[in-house]
Amino acid sequence: MKKLKIVSYNVNGVRAALKKDLLGWLEIEKPDVFCMQETKAQMDQVDPEIFKALGYEYQYWHSAEKKGYSGVATFSKVKADNVVEGMKMEKYDVEGRLLRTDFGDVTLLNCYFPSGSSGEARHDYKMEFLHDLRPWVDKLLKKRKNVVLVGDYNVVHQDIDIHNPTRKDKPSGFRPEERQWMDDWFEKDFIDAFRQIKGNVEDHFTWWSYRAGSRKRNKGWRIDYISVSKALKKRILDAKQHNEAVHSDHCPISMELSWPK
Repeated sequence: MKKLKIVSYNVNGVRAALKKDLLGWLEIEKPDVFCMQETKAQMDQVDPEIFKALGYEYQYWHSAEKKGYSGVATFSKVKADNVVEGMKMEKYDVEGRLLRTDFGDVTLLNCYFPSGSSGEARHDYKMEFLHDLRPWVDKLLKKRKNVVLVGDYNVVHQDIDIHNPTRKDKPSGFRPEERQWMDDWFEKDFIDAFRQIKGNVEDHFTWWSYRAGSRKRNKGWRIDYISVSKALKKRILDAKQHNEAVHSDHCPISMELSWPK
């Protein structure tokens, strides 16, 4: 059986992650498609040859207009049949939030959801993004039923996805309105690939604050996800988190799909 292995990783700056031997980790894991969020770089700021040496001949970028900020990139060993940068919504596209690549019958969306942690204005922007993303994806599903949306969602879904669910301050990322959005997302059209394979395991997080040794103590949040449309459910072979990778304040996540090509 052929497989397509996809890795998603908020690298918190690709140039910084490369200095921490990101390439060495990729050489071991060998994903077919590597999706980065928060690249904080323009395409001409990273030498394409260092990734081509690992087989990533096809490199697609959607960077923010602001230098050193946000941005997504999808590197692949398989040529995409179709590439679309952004959502055709300027207020999100200027920040490099979403990149679509089609591989055969699968549409892959590499997405960096806004963070609302810097203040209420950014939380409001984040909620606008969630509100606008849903109908955008609904429209896509009418044409392409096999959709995978990977990335840093910046939202904790369930209580088991955060180390301290009883906290009272309700920071952005753990507020009822955005968690309800996640409930609706997974109830309607999508499956959480990690939960599909691993079930309701606890203490599995994907982001840790740099403060107070949070990662060493596993005081984290699970905010990175691979969502798979229900039409693809039976093709999910495996899904993992890679806590051994320490190139960022996030860890990578991966999924393997059966692949008819």
